[in-house]
Amino acid sequence: MPSKNLVRNFDAPAFYHVYNRGAGKQKIFLESADKEKFLSLFERHLLPAEDEADTYPRYNVEIAAYCLMSNHFHLLLYQDTDPQAITGLMKSVATAYTMYFNRKYKSSGHLFQGPFRASRISDEAYLLHISRYIHLNPRTYRTYYWSSLKHYLGKAASNLIHPDRVLDMLPECYLEFLEDYTDRRELLKTIKDELAL
Repeated sequence: MPSKNLVRNFDAPAFYHVYNRGAGKQKIFLESADKEKFLSLFERHLLPAEDEADTYPRYNVEIAAYCLMSNHFHLLLYQDTDPQAITGLMKSVATAYTMYFNRKYKSSGHLFQGPFRASRISDEAYLLHISRYIHLNPRTYRTYYWSSLKHYLGKAASNLIHPDRVLDMLPECYLEFLEDYTDRRELLKTIKDELAL
């Protein structure tokens, strides 16, 4: 029986909620430097090369939102033309990050629970719902550093993060939209049940 949300055939253009966690629910980020490294791997594969010596493959994918927790991560990704772009990107990042982690912490073997999971975003309402879920993941979401919420609130800017596709759908302030959901625990439980987290 296939695992839930283990997507094999992606579409383009399309949004996907991509997530994974540590094998046995172990921590995959032990300190801030690990989260910085993880994000830098996306920069390596999504931003233009700075010099000719940079031969890493580039993927036509945008990060619309993210949240890095100690033992799992959430990404809201958009691929425009290549249906294999997300797969290539996530394999490249997961392999490089696992090698970094195992070398740094003198461990070996699998870091992640398995292949990344992905849920296709079928409509605008679901897209907004997932962006809210991702940003509400940390209990201290308003001040949590390792999420893209600061980009949505205009407190940070980066060539790596692209909140506009989501923000353009909202007639109201994003923080109002975020906090308009009265039962945060119910939202998190609903999405976790849907995604089998």
